[in-house]
Amino acid sequence: MSGFFGSVSTRDVVNEVYYGTDYHSHLGTKRGGLAFYHPQDGFQRSIHSLENAYFRNKFESELPRFKGNLGIGIISDTDSQPILLNSHLGKFALVTVSKINNIDKLTDMFLDLGSQFMETTQGFTNHTELIAKLICQEQDFVSGIENVYRHIQGSCSLLILTEGYLIAARDKLGRTPVIIGKNMDGFCAASESCSFSNTGYETHYYLGPGEIVRLSAEGMESLRPANSEMQVCSFLWVYYGYPPSHYEGINVDESRYHCGAALAKRDQVEADFVCGIPDSGVGHALGYSNQRKLPYKRAYTKYTPTWPRSFMPQDQDTRDLVAKMKLIPNADLVKGKRIVFLDDSIVRGTQLKDNTRDLHACGAEAVHMRIACPPLTFPCMFLNFSQSRSTMELATRKAITQLEGEQKNFADYVDPASVKYKAMVQQIATNLGLDSLMYQDLPDLVKAIGLPKEKLCTHCWDGSSRF
Repeated sequence: MSGFFGSVSTRDVVNEVYYGTDYHSHLGTKRGGLAFYHPQDGFQRSIHSLENAYFRNKFESELPRFKGNLGIGIISDTDSQPILLNSHLGKFALVTVSKINNIDKLTDMFLDLGSQFMETTQGFTNHTELIAKLICQEQDFVSGIENVYRHIQGSCSLLILTEGYLIAARDKLGRTPVIIGKNMDGFCAASESCSFSNTGYETHYYLGPGEIVRLSAEGMESLRPANSEMQVCSFLWVYYGYPPSHYEGINVDESRYHCGAALAKRDQVEADFVCGIPDSGVGHALGYSNQRKLPYKRAYTKYTPTWPRSFMPQDQDTRDLVAKMKLIPNADLVKGKRIVFLDDSIVRGTQLKDNTRDLHACGAEAVHMRIACPPLTFPCMFLNFSQSRSTMELATRKAITQLEGEQKNFADYVDPASVKYKAMVQQIATNLGLDSLMYQDLPDLVKAIGLPKEKLCTHCWDGSSRF
């Protein structure tokens, strides 16, 4: 994932773009960037690596040199952004939240046309530069963005900063959100609505799939209506989203509470207390705890002063180290207790296996794991979730291979009523040293989110979505 924030106002927006962008750091940070426009100073831009630092630390010292009533910022887990260019459409800066599965084919298309790529990310084509080239193939921004929708396989939401206004566009199937905020001086656009309250904005509008709007200090203008079909990522509510945020008007933490309660209704395991794996497991655990009338305790505490979220470092060994070091078990709470743990998901299971080993070492009598979503069986094709992991490293695929060898048909493994599904879940529990393991049923997750199944992307669980 990545996240952006942009603002246009009657006054200087440097501070609110800086802080608003920072509120997207939980989406995974590898690169950070800011761009502003001022009539006298023109476009100003800065990009930094965030692999060994935080967004605020990298950009704070540069704030005095920025000024402007228009600005955009990005937290990116892949490309260096924003892209700044001069074209027949005028000068503009661009940020994207995107994943392009056919990027090699599109790169070759432009190279065959005699085009060049100036920005590279570790030797590969920069997604945002490619999207800029697709936009510039047309004679106006709307047609250019529609050209992006036609060509890419994957997803793309974006913000464009021009000399007089912002353009916000949401992915054609709405896989990633774009929310518009408003205050008395202007408008903003963001990936996360949690960035609004402390920067002085109120939620004004949720862009629909494929919708394009122009934002000025005076108002919001529709440039392209929304598509009727939507496939917004369900994992936003399960894991990625920050608890106070809303997508499609649905609060993240409220949805997690309902997920945990749904699991509790299906569960009769004997336990002394409930715990959530920080951070995203906490909302699920509170729902489970209240539904079953079991006390909630913090058997694990997250050490937040220095350790980031575990998916941020791209090296797997470093990510595993971060995942272990940031969680501190409380042995006095754990010893001799039967514990129900709630977490958002199991990807590879490395962190969970370490957690379980630590809890048993602290004297836990039993560790029962309850997962807020169904088993992750298919790789995500539409966001950058688990981008550095091969499909065969998924805990589900490893268990299936142990049971039957390499498989091509997974229909039985995504059906909770099947014998193969039950065997897979038991094998995962055995691999991770758990006393029991239960996953969420997909219909219960859909109900907890509150949107119709056809409006949600559930591809990583059932392989159902399309480009």
